Amino acid sequence: MQSKAPTIVREIMSRDCYRVTGKTSVITLAQGLALHRLPGAPVVDEHDRLIGFISEQDVIGKLLESAYLDDEPPLVHELMRNEVLSVTPAKSITDLAQEMLGAKPKVYPVTEQGRLVGIVTRRDVLNAILRMRHS
Repeated sequence: MQSKAPTIVREIMSRDCYRVTGKTSVITLAQGLALHRLPGAPVVDEHDRLIGFISEQDVIGKLLESAYLDDEPPLVHELMRNEVLSVTPAKSITDLAQEMLGAKPKVYPVTEQGRLVGIVTRRDVLNAILRMRHS
C-alpha cells in the first residue's frame, strides 16, 4: 500500500529545526548552518517568536571583513532581516509552490500564532510535489 502524498506544510516541515537568537555570534550561526546544511536560519526571541531571518549571504561579507580586520564578529541581530516570508502549517503545498515561483527564499519559517514551529525548504516542497505525482 502506497502512503498518501503530503498536501499541507505540516506534513513535510522539519519540526526540530535549527534556529538562533539575535545575540548569537555570526561565527556560531555559520557553524550551525554548515552543520545542518541550511542556507539560512530563523531568528527567534526567548519565547520562540519569529523576529527575523538570516542567511549565509547575509553574513559572508561580514565574516570576511571581521577576519581581515581581526575584529570581533557581529551578532545576528546586527545583520538579520526583520521582514520574513513565513508560512503556516496548514498552508497547501501547491499554494506554497506557486508562491515560490516569485519569492526567492530557500527556507521558509513555519509559524503558528507568531511562534516558530518548524521550517520548510524548497527541497521539501520539490520532494512533496514528486510524491504527489506518483500517488
